[in-house]
Amino acid sequence: MPELSHRRRLLVLAICCMSLLIVSLDNTVLNVALPSLQRDLHATTSGLQWTIDAYTLVLASLLMLAGSTADRIGRKRVFMLGLTVFTIGSVLCSVAPNLTLLVVFRMVQAVGGSMLNPVAMSIITNTFTDARERARAIGAWGAVVGISMAAGPLVGGLLVQSVSWRAIFWINLPVGLAALLLTLRFVPESRAPKARRPDPVGQLLVIALFGSLTYAIIEAPDSSAAVVAPFMALALAALLALLRYEPRRAEPLIDLRFFRSAPFSGATVIAISAFAALGGFLFLSTLYLQNVRGLNALHAGLWMLPMAVPTFLCAPVSGRLVGTRGPRLPLLIAGTAMTASGVLFAAFEAETSNVTLLLGYALFGIGFGFVNAPITNTAVSGMPRAQAGVAAAVASTSRQLGQTLGVAVLGAVLASGIGASSYHQAFVSAARPGWWILTACGLAVLVLGLVSSGRWARGTAERTAEQLESAEIKSAIGVSAGS
Repeated sequence: MPELSHRRRLLVLAICCMSLLIVSLDNTVLNVALPSLQRDLHATTSGLQWTIDAYTLVLASLLMLAGSTADRIGRKRVFMLGLTVFTIGSVLCSVAPNLTLLVVFRMVQAVGGSMLNPVAMSIITNTFTDARERARAIGAWGAVVGISMAAGPLVGGLLVQSVSWRAIFWINLPVGLAALLLTLRFVPESRAPKARRPDPVGQLLVIALFGSLTYAIIEAPDSSAAVVAPFMALALAALLALLRYEPRRAEPLIDLRFFRSAPFSGATVIAISAFAALGGFLFLSTLYLQNVRGLNALHAGLWMLPMAVPTFLCAPVSGRLVGTRGPRLPLLIAGTAMTASGVLFAAFEAETSNVTLLLGYALFGIGFGFVNAPITNTAVSGMPRAQAGVAAAVASTSRQLGQTLGVAVLGAVLASGIGASSYHQAFVSAARPGWWILTACGLAVLVLGLVSSGRWARGTAERTAEQLESAEIKSAIGVSAGS
């Protein structure tokens, strides 16, 4: 990639952030629309889970493929294709006549979305080569998630209240088209110095693992063990096959050597935990505010502002802290705040009082605001720049997998607890196990943030980077000798 002026680098960052905005806004907007969608399309709780998880599941399954493909054939080319497919998918979602087709069109959206976030992060990593400048850029990137959380509930509530749930997909059209045109004009093309070969077997195993595990969790409350067990067995078989097959490939879809780095492994598990908490938190909060308290979509969106605003405000602060002091402090703040929020709901029934409800929302918003920047920075820093796309894709995959599992697990817990009762009668007691799960996710962020950010952890990252670079050099020498 050619050296760009400071102004041009900022423009590239802004364009990449536009793609993140429409992808992350899509989920926060949709959560507010769930009760309206449920009434209009006569959806069950599992049907609502699939409208979210069909998107995040496909996204998680294809992110690593998109990252490595972009490194191979060109990041700008893949990024523009992703914007096109995502925008088309959004239009299709807005006209879906039933729940089944809505789920299918959400999957089309996700195919496009898989080419956006990891590729955009790879573009940012290769544009901002200075470590501190890159940390600030990633902080701005994280702030966009906060913007989407702040704007999503309000915009979604306003559109659902004044038009219908279908209108929430229309906002992707102008942003997607603007990002596409700006990318064509201002983003330079870049590739990894050495192209990675496709790994179709690894890709199929990833799809089998994520798909079968999610299906088993979502359908468990309404299905017998005989129906669920084969999918759990398939998920286990796919995982074992991945662990056996991938290390044998010279250029695997998932380079398991990355996980020798304690910070990278910690960032991966932290991402899963934090985004599982986010997915479950939004799912439970939306259903509670509208189906239990009886608020309309706009008022429910306003009630979520105490969670969204701290996320927006804390994300750039977290980015600056990562750039100046490293990832430990932001991760400890994030883990503590998210754990405290979970305990408020699980042990003290925070939803039954306006004061504790607002405090629980604010604590979660602070925690989530601080967690995103250290995840991203830890995942891509210390890795060879040539593999930035793959490293960023693993981090993005962890986020989407976490959100998928959060909605699947907490939705299943809620459905089992409510049973034949109404939401209004059984919600608080039925949701309590889910809040304890969110508390455990916060504790995981706290403990792993402490363990994966010390001197020992940094040593493992340095050794891993040396091994990866040495392997790249040997591979390049072998190719040159063979030619």
